[in-house]
Amino acid sequence: MVLEATMIVVDNSESSRNGDYTPTRFEAQVDAVQFIYSAKTQSNPESSVGLMTMGGKGPEVLVTLTSDYGKILSGLHDTKIKGETHLAIGIQVAGLALKHRQNKSQKQRIVIFVGSPIAEDEKTLVKLAKKMKKNNVAVDFINFGEIESDNTQKLQAFVDAINASNNSHLVSIPPGPHLLSDRLIATPIMGDHVSSDGPAGGEGSSSAEAGGFEFGFDPNFDPELAMALRMSMEDEKARVAKQDKEKEEQAKTQAGEGSSNLEGIKEEDESTPLLKDSNQSGSKKDDDKMDTA
Repeated sequence: MVLEATMIVVDNSESSRNGDYTPTRFEAQVDAVQFIYSAKTQSNPESSVGLMTMGGKGPEVLVTLTSDYGKILSGLHDTKIKGETHLAIGIQVAGLALKHRQNKSQKQRIVIFVGSPIAEDEKTLVKLAKKMKKNNVAVDFINFGEIESDNTQKLQAFVDAINASNNSHLVSIPPGPHLLSDRLIATPIMGDHVSSDGPAGGEGSSSAEAGGFEFGFDPNFDPELAMALRMSMEDEKARVAKQDKEKEEQAKTQAGEGSSNLEGIKEEDESTPLLKDSNQSGSKKDDDKMDTA
């Protein structure tokens, strides 16, 4: 599998507070970072991942390249939401972090979450893309939150300028109740297969390739990730089945209580005396007492 050094850049600007993605834009990124880290490190144990932010006063490297997910998790936990996004500077800082990687045989890649308006113009981004291409750095963009703005056009121009053998990608995810990480599973950002919307390989063949597998990618590329996803799906099915069973049993219990209350009332026929035997016997005892008197 591909040996890579990947810097994940999180958008922690004020726009990441919005709740149009589940549960918020920032929390959706935190969940997606875990999937990306797993995909990178499980495809090749010698791959490494780093973490940085590009909001606030400026970009900040939280975790240098590592294979320890605990450090990544700690960095996400310590991240504060503030300021605006600095995309161009963030890309340059991530490029410097990759340049100082210990294993020079690792290919360089930057995965950037963009969930706020981009201040840089298209010309500046294209110039930066050509510089990153010269340094053999691939860049993937996860465009969400502002996909209806000019962000998509700017990011697409960047990807077109940096692309070499379709090694960089742009994935736009609209808002909704779905998880950001779920929408990333079938994209090339989670593996080294060709995307269905990628310019290389043809749309028909690539979409057929992605649709031919259970999770949108070949499990042979990453059997551990496929197994984890399959187990997660089975756990979810079991949880839903358990909830349905509990609801069904509760409905039966409520129906049973109603019928048991009705069964406790005995039906009386016409031969049943209106007065109970106890009342009659009581009256007879009173008559006997009067006779003796």
